[in-house]
Amino acid sequence: MNLVIAQGVTQRVAAVQWARKVVSDRRTIYLDTESTGLGPTADIVDIALVSTDGSVLFDSLVRPGGPIPAEASAIHGIYDHHVSRAPTWSDIAPYLAALLTGARVIVYNARYDSDLINNCCTRCGQQPFADRWECAMLSYAAYVGEPGKWGHGFRWHKLDAAAAAFGFAPGGHRALADALTCRSVVQAMAESI
Repeated sequence: MNLVIAQGVTQRVAAVQWARKVVSDRRTIYLDTESTGLGPTADIVDIALVSTDGSVLFDSLVRPGGPIPAEASAIHGIYDHHVSRAPTWSDIAPYLAALLTGARVIVYNARYDSDLINNCCTRCGQQPFADRWECAMLSYAAYVGEPGKWGHGFRWHKLDAAAAAFGFAPGGHRALADALTCRSVVQAMAESI
């Protein structure tokens, strides 16, 4: 077996072992958000947390600090009228921070969601709490083992593609559905050989 194939097999085994530990850890919480955009000024408009057994721990729209851009609404289907009576990030951040304390937080693209959450916290004067969250997207990339661009790491796959690879429907870009889909992807990785 050549070195590239051997490394790919080793990474896949490591990804499966990671997934098995995640699904067996009662502290695991799957988290997903939807936002007004991609940059450091983006606001959260939808957030959900799901336990390792699939129970919904939190699911809420969030009223952003300004209008939701049309291009963001076109992706997740959340418009200004949907969030006009929703709580603000300031309203829910302390509750979420307490709920996530001591949890093993799994996110599909953890860096994006943790940066988004911490930026929202900072803007509203709350203590940032997204720290050392684990990334299901990077683990799935290792599981698949396709080389990344320019020979670095593994190619990232969208959550919809990961779901389709295991034969189930995508989440559809809403926080609760995507958190549940992330959970399903991790479970499918854990159950694979």
